[in-house]
Amino acid sequence: MKLQGSGFGQLYVLCLAFAAVVVVKAEDPYRFFNWNITYGDISPLGFRQQGILINGQFPGPDIYSITNDNLVINVFNNLDEPFLLSWNGVQHRRNSYLDGVYGTTCPIPPGKNFTYNLQVKDQIGSFFYFPSLALHKAAGGFGGIRILSRPRIPVPFPDPDGDFTILIGDWFKYDHRILKAVLDGGHKLPSPDGILINGRGPGGASFTVEQGKTYRFRISNVGLQNSLNFGIQGHKMKLVEVEGTHTIQTIYESLDVHVGQSYSVLVTMDQPAQDFYIAVSSRFTDKILTSTATLHYSNSNKAVSGPIPVGPTEIDWSINQARSIRTNLTASGPRPNPQGSYHYGLINITRTVKLVSSAALLNGKQRYAVNSVSFVPADTPLKLADYFKIGGVFRVGSISDNPIGLYMYLDTSVMGADHRDFVEVVFENHEDILQSWHVDGYAFWVVGMNAGLWTPNSREEYNLRDAVSRSTTQVYPRSWTAIYMAHDNVGMWNVRSENWGRQYLGQQFYLRVYTPGNSTRDELPIPKNALLCGRAQGKNTSQLDSLFY
Repeated sequence: MKLQGSGFGQLYVLCLAFAAVVVVKAEDPYRFFNWNITYGDISPLGFRQQGILINGQFPGPDIYSITNDNLVINVFNNLDEPFLLSWNGVQHRRNSYLDGVYGTTCPIPPGKNFTYNLQVKDQIGSFFYFPSLALHKAAGGFGGIRILSRPRIPVPFPDPDGDFTILIGDWFKYDHRILKAVLDGGHKLPSPDGILINGRGPGGASFTVEQGKTYRFRISNVGLQNSLNFGIQGHKMKLVEVEGTHTIQTIYESLDVHVGQSYSVLVTMDQPAQDFYIAVSSRFTDKILTSTATLHYSNSNKAVSGPIPVGPTEIDWSINQARSIRTNLTASGPRPNPQGSYHYGLINITRTVKLVSSAALLNGKQRYAVNSVSFVPADTPLKLADYFKIGGVFRVGSISDNPIGLYMYLDTSVMGADHRDFVEVVFENHEDILQSWHVDGYAFWVVGMNAGLWTPNSREEYNLRDAVSRSTTQVYPRSWTAIYMAHDNVGMWNVRSENWGRQYLGQQFYLRVYTPGNSTRDELPIPKNALLCGRAQGKNTSQLDSLFY
């Protein structure tokens, strides 16, 4: 083809053509999933229950991806009730519409489908997905997510010879509808009946390995309320990653994994050719529940034997282990720069927020709260109400930055936050149980934890150099945990207790990170296929942008 016009015009046309080719070639890969959500019979503890299956599987299939991949997950809800999936630890950069919790996303109605379009932008690591409505999490519907680094960005350890997902969690023999009715009736959940490892009870799961090789185990606690200790009989574990952060490679004999948390460890098969216990036991409970799986050497000549390993019982042991988990400052993250290049300890704090949990009877029913506010879901997802400017759904500032000393009360609590603020958040636990807290859409630095009440002097013991960055942190009984968080992700984000009974009965709120600008650099548009419900139903969607950004 002959180009017409001046030399500048020819050059301009050539540049446009070249740019178009670059854009097409530079587009990040897409991975497509079709998931069918159904009920099915399961027997994880030896008696039949109704579980939630994904494509007939319990637990659901692993999501395998690479940094910056676009994940297109088409979910068909064949349950007899609404359903939502949430992506624990996956940050949904600039896009809280797809977070998969009721405060941001309308549920998928029975018999309908919805397509999640997620990009694992600038993220690596080990995470999981789970159903967020009602008590569906007590019936299954969860699975692992692994996000690998791009090939040109090195990881700080050799490629393992195998990569296993291990989903651990407490389990109840009661149907999830019964558990929901218990909570709706104003009562606490009973104690769990057992512990599952990849959806199986004691002795049910098995992992085959080869002697002399090294394997990666991605461990996630997908349970409802119990912290768990994980260990492998006769083997040491080298911690290498926590929820997207490469860590100092510390050796542990066992590892405390609190509800909602994920860890990656490397284990070398350096023992004699036989089978070994993989042991998981409950922590900080009056009755210790234990479950096992089998680590099977392919050339094994001896069945598993000996006492089942049980983790330490002291809280101090757990606290010291938590403090020892630190960021590997020399390792690359999902971008080709060291993780330690972001000097969080040198940034001025713009705001301090103290969050105190509480439990009480309200109108004769059990409720849980944060800063005296027990969250009540609105009739419309808060993000949709915000987008369509629907009044009366929520009020920014309906939860305070600090405990206010009032009796517990009900509200749809939303805390306002400004984009680009750098915030100190203190979780203070006045109760005798261990708590676990999660912030959707974010990773934060766990800078300190200790017994007693937090005071400004507590900052003197903060780790301001290499604290681990993660999305879920524990708060020990009668203790505090402090985090630093950069408000760099605009949207409406759920802050919640990972103890699911407490979350269901009010121990959560939403963080509205706001910017007055209207740029897609700060926040992506509402998806074209967004489900509309509540007072947003029937709104004009002709202005909605394309599903694929």
